[in-house]
Amino acid sequence: MANLILPHTAIIGCGNPNRSDDGVGPFVIRQLRTRCLPEGVVLHDAGTDGMAVIYRSRGVKRLILVDARQPGDAPGAIFEVPGEVLEAPPNQSLNLHDFRWDHALYTGRKIYGDDFPTDVTVFLIEARTLDLGLDLSDPVAAAAAAVTSRIESILQPPGRSILA
Repeated sequence: MANLILPHTAIIGCGNPNRSDDGVGPFVIRQLRTRCLPEGVVLHDAGTDGMAVIYRSRGVKRLILVDARQPGDAPGAIFEVPGEVLEAPPNQSLNLHDFRWDHALYTGRKIYGDDFPTDVTVFLIEARTLDLGLDLSDPVAAAAAAVTSRIESILQPPGRSILA
């Protein structure tokens, strides 16, 4: 009988892949699916569904989120931020489209308590464009590759190189 490895880390990509650079979260998830990741790591494409972030995060110890940031002066800039800095209570709305991953962090912690990860890292990549389209801009594609590599390095046990 094989040993069952329970997930300890969830990596969730958020964003709309039909809006150019907004699809960077799902893009990073697709890239990570081609990599040899440690056992116990699960990958999810949550799209724009903030509720999926709650459901996919429950029960893991570590959560890594990847999403686009609104366009600004530095397309492709990478921001690595602790989740507690970004979590926010949801607006009083009846529209689930208004419920985002930052609300999911706050709400998941309130609902699930100790069964919701406390080790949360969010990678935000500044978009160049959020126009309709299927491709990432060059600076965001380069940043996505860098974030993919950074996540791989985070997942490696201490003292072990990715190349080992």
